[in-house]
Amino acid sequence: MKKGFGGGMQQLMKQANQMQNRMKKVQDELKEREFEGTAGGGGVTVKVNGETVITAVSIQEDVFSSGDAEMLQDLFLAAANDAIKLAKDTSQKEMEKITGGFSMPGMF
Repeated sequence: MKKGFGGGMQQLMKQANQMQNRMKKVQDELKEREFEGTAGGGGVTVKVNGETVITAVSIQEDVFSSGDAEMLQDLFLAAANDAIKLAKDTSQKEMEKITGGFSMPGMF
């Protein structure tokens, strides 16, 4: 049976590798998820994927037909930011489940 630092270091490296593998799996799963943000009481909906890339935009006809371009722009920005925030918050929470809340800058 090994004693001393070497065995402990191997175990630590094994655990770190397992954690990294779990993090990679969660990141891959999050890439496939879709997150939705809305504004204007649902008048504008923006969907993003887990990489925060916009995948869909929906604008209700009554919002679109109002002719108020500035309002439409503001609603779009609000909905997009809402979706992106949801995606990032979800990603952070999923990673915290793996790391136990320990922050590892640059890991995700």
